[in-house]
Amino acid sequence: MKHSGLRLLTVIVVAVMAVVPFLGLDDLPRSTRSAIDSERSALASATARIQHAKDEVGGELKTDADIFRSVPASRQWPITLAGAQTVLQAADRDAQQLAALEKQNRRGDRTEAERLLADERQLRTSAIRQATGVQNDASHWVDLKRHLPDDLQQMARDYQAIHGFDLTALNTAVQRAETDWPEKKPDLDARVASVKQLQARGDQIWQSSAEERRVAAANDFGHLNFGALGTEADALKATAADLPRQATAITTLAGQLYNSWDKLLVDMRQHGRTDEQEIRTVTTHLPDAAAKSGATTSDERWVEVSPATYQALRNDLGMAIEHKPAGKYDSEADHIAQPAGFAYIAPNGQSNQYGYWDHSGGESFWVFYGQYALMRDLLFNHSYRPLGRSEWEDYRSYQGTGRTYYGRDYEAGLPKYGSQGTATADRYGSSNYAKSGGFKDSKYASKSGNYRDSHFATPGAGDPNADHSPKHFGSGSGSAQPHFNPPSRPSAPRPSFRPPSGRRFGKH
Repeated sequence: MKHSGLRLLTVIVVAVMAVVPFLGLDDLPRSTRSAIDSERSALASATARIQHAKDEVGGELKTDADIFRSVPASRQWPITLAGAQTVLQAADRDAQQLAALEKQNRRGDRTEAERLLADERQLRTSAIRQATGVQNDASHWVDLKRHLPDDLQQMARDYQAIHGFDLTALNTAVQRAETDWPEKKPDLDARVASVKQLQARGDQIWQSSAEERRVAAANDFGHLNFGALGTEADALKATAADLPRQATAITTLAGQLYNSWDKLLVDMRQHGRTDEQEIRTVTTHLPDAAAKSGATTSDERWVEVSPATYQALRNDLGMAIEHKPAGKYDSEADHIAQPAGFAYIAPNGQSNQYGYWDHSGGESFWVFYGQYALMRDLLFNHSYRPLGRSEWEDYRSYQGTGRTYYGRDYEAGLPKYGSQGTATADRYGSSNYAKSGGFKDSKYASKSGNYRDSHFATPGAGDPNADHSPKHFGSGSGSAQPHFNPPSRPSAPRPSFRPPSGRRFGKH
């Protein structure tokens, strides 16, 4: 019984061994065999392509010897092409080994086949890159001879564009900017000097190429230095293009000095894996540095941001996440989040083009001029409450050390600004962020009182800006605001905020 069972098992094993080869279970994978076949065709094409490049360049070196004798790089081209063919021969050796593996058709050779395929591809593409580079270089010089009359005319046009370039508009814009913003004078002067040097360089190239242009115009190819003429033509063309571009860039920079702008984070939302922020850009253009009025415009739009950006700014709802003051370039914008509008306030006791400090009941408060009412309303989302001196000084202390100032609501024991700020709750209570519950999982969401153990507590209880943990909106300060009724100042423009007696700050 046992012997008959063993005989049956032996018959089955032998049958399976006979069938397996026909099932292809021990063959190279179909994808590998397909890749080998594809590379075989690609290698044949590369061989023909490199041979064509060698023949073409060799013919051009003979036919247009008068060109290439003045092009030092041309002496290296035959060597480079021969090197490309040598590299291709190495690729061919890989291809021969691949053909042998394909013929043996063993699944166990898959790893070796893929290694050879990768090596063959790298060698083949390297050889093509070398040959194509030489071919393109040679064609450039042949085209230069063929289009020589046109190129000479283009050189003349480029020179006229350089020599006749009018710097009046640039000089006017820069001189005006330097008068208004003297601290920018060294930088602007250096930029203008580079433009003038570029123009002088164009004149110098034109003068130095005079002899080569004369020989070329006479078709005296035996004495023409094609290499030098081509280099000079390219330099003139580049200079003619760079000159207006650089002048325009400097004029634009000078113009940026007359604009202040803020990017406010006014809302946030998440849709599945998509993070979005609503950004309000408030721009104020000043006609001059000391202007008492400016034209304010705004743009508001939703933008998709990366999860990292969303998380980095999640505590900054209602704040200016970027601020660029007048007198600075856009590239000098401040990227430290700050309460919107604070950057426009002058040091205590001083005034500026945006407003002045006034006094009432023994306290100092900032007043924006009426001409900047639109800017104020956009920055404070139509809920401006005059700021006191102590709060502004706290803000300046944080800004001076590169930290974000979130303020303090002393009665609530919460931040005043940012996503968990009580002032933000008042100004942005209708936002998508607020309607979605804000950071409802915050450890502050269900707590009340002064949070004396929190980093957001009053100054004696810790630093309100050190903890960025998410929190719900506060319920509002609820504190009695001092009444504000500044005395009339006939010498100053009418302020934009004068609430009558008996009304709280921020109520319009």
